[in-house]
Amino acid sequence: MLALTRRKGESLVLNNNIEVTILEIRGDQIKIGITAPKEVPIYRKEVYLQIEDENKAAIHPDGMDALKKLL
Repeated sequence: MLALTRRKGESLVLNNNIEVTILEIRGDQIKIGITAPKEVPIYRKEVYLQIEDENKAAIHPDGMDALKKLL
């Protein structure tokens, strides 16, 4: 993991096309802004993990039955 220090208004650039900007720092919360191409999905980690779990469940035989019921 790379750890960097940034101040309000400062940014990071990822992969030449994604910019992460520190918008606000209030107590133990930090508000960030992300500028990225529309085709780049951006998720909060807890949402991403939930999507991963649901995808794994869909592959499970019981999940396949649930999918078939939807179709």
